[in-house]
Amino acid sequence: MNRFTSFAFFVMAVIAMLAAPTGALAHASLQRASPTAGSTVAAAPTEVVLWFNETLEPSFSGIEVRDAQGAPVHAGKASVDAKQRRQLRMPLKTLPPGTYKVIWRILSVDTHRAQGDFTFRVGP
Repeated sequence: MNRFTSFAFFVMAVIAMLAAPTGALAHASLQRASPTAGSTVAAAPTEVVLWFNETLEPSFSGIEVRDAQGAPVHAGKASVDAKQRRQLRMPLKTLPPGTYKVIWRILSVDTHRAQGDFTFRVGP
């Protein structure tokens, strides 16, 4: 009977874990980007703009943009848009044709950290 009791307790614990709400596990995530991740654009963009699903903490959110050799190509600091606090912008230098990597790190106002990267290409 002791084995049966242990097994029943285990089954109940698994059911409780599966039934628990998962909303608290949500984190800020990238919703879209301009230029789009993996895209090829004919004209060099003047900035990178990222949109997230949560409001960002400006002091702890940023973007790096690097060329194929790893050199930075941004022309200033990243900033969270004052009116749309889910939007992060980075001005760029004039970009010649090539592949560029966008690296982002954010902190949402509910203290969730997230990071990621993607590339885009300038040229034909």
